[in-house]
Amino acid sequence: MTDAEISQTLMALARSRGPGKSFCPSEAARALSSDWRPLMPEIRRVAAGLPLEATQKGQPVDPETAKGPIRLSLRTDASPQSRRGSRG
Repeated sequence: MTDAEISQTLMALARSRGPGKSFCPSEAARALSSDWRPLMPEIRRVAAGLPLEATQKGQPVDPETAKGPIRLSLRTDASPQSRRGSRG
C-alpha cells in the first residue's frame, strides 16, 4: 500500500462528505484492504500530512499521537494547528 493510494482514498472520502462533515479513518482502511486494522497507523500518518483536520470528542488532535477513535474532515482554515493539534 503506497502513501499515494492512502492519500487519494482519504481525500476522496473527505470530499465526498463535504465541508463540515467527518469520517472515521477506518473507512479509508476498509476501502483499501479487507485486512484493514494493520493499516491504521499508516492511515493516520498519511492523514497528518494532508489538508484534513483530525478531531477527538470535537477537539483538534494530532492523528498520529491521539489515542482512541478520531474523526477526519476537510480543514476549514490553513492553520497547521487545526490539523495537527497541540504538541505542547
